[in-house]
Amino acid sequence: MMAAAGAATTYGVILLLGVAKDVLVLIGLGLFIAIGLDPAANWLVRRGLPRWASVSIIVVATLALIGGFLALAIPVVVSQVGQFVHEVPVYLREATSQNTFIGRLNTRFDLAHVIQKLGTGGNEISLVGGLLGAGKAVVGAAASTVIVLVLTVYFLADMPRIKGAAYRCIPNSRRPRAILIGDDILSKVGRFVLGNLITSAVAGVLTFIWLFLFNVPYALLLSLFVALMDLVPVVGSIIGGVVISLVALSVSLPVALATAGYVVAYRLFEDYVLVPRIMGTAVEVPGVVTLIAVTVGATLLGIVGALFAIPIAAALRLILQEVTFPRLDNS
Repeated sequence: MMAAAGAATTYGVILLLGVAKDVLVLIGLGLFIAIGLDPAANWLVRRGLPRWASVSIIVVATLALIGGFLALAIPVVVSQVGQFVHEVPVYLREATSQNTFIGRLNTRFDLAHVIQKLGTGGNEISLVGGLLGAGKAVVGAAASTVIVLVLTVYFLADMPRIKGAAYRCIPNSRRPRAILIGDDILSKVGRFVLGNLITSAVAGVLTFIWLFLFNVPYALLLSLFVALMDLVPVVGSIIGGVVISLVALSVSLPVALATAGYVVAYRLFEDYVLVPRIMGTAVEVPGVVTLIAVTVGATLLGIVGALFAIPIAAALRLILQEVTFPRLDNS
């Protein structure tokens, strides 16, 4: 009966974790960001500011960055939507003309019939349902962002107490060594966040220079987008590169191809020059381990897993070096 009760309890806990997975991911993301910002807060505290003032300065600076990005993005999006609506009749004329590329595609693949099915719900595909789903996704993403920001503020404000409570769960005889290793792990997370910000800033600056030289529209907005996406290891730079290459098509096909070549060249530069120098110094994780960790993390938890992967790999490597290997060598 005890074994059956233990199995049932374990199964119930697994079900609860599965149901609460999305919430736990948000909590973990908020805690991860707070740990990354904690060195900055501690630096301000060492300069004589109280903890609440340090957290307030960091929060205000973060919100200012987000507000600046939105201030640049929203007018551009509104302008582009208005321009698209204005040019819809031109697109319709091109779609029915045999002298245009779009018209020939329409004749060959019957795109007008496919679009009609999207609007009427043919083949169980509904454009209205897609729009509602997209709206629901946007609202959900906004709500998740607000939750993560609030959790980050609370975690950052109470970080000393959180660390103290976690260390008290360790037996007193092992607590000093655990504190040293734990503080080193948290320091690596903070250095990872700082190194990630540096690589993202480099990506944004170089992208802005490239887009400005080739007169690609909205170079500043696109470079900010690339910098934000580059915060996500491996997959973020790919998404940013695809977007700027597609936007470069509005200039010309050669410019779009050249932009795609720039994206590939910068990706190689980032992977083999920037990341080994910056991340290798910050978190001391070899490049092969970084690639494997990001791939596994992205497979398990998507973008959030890719973001967590490198600090977790650094923590495991530190534990192996400081705890496991010495015990094996002395056994």
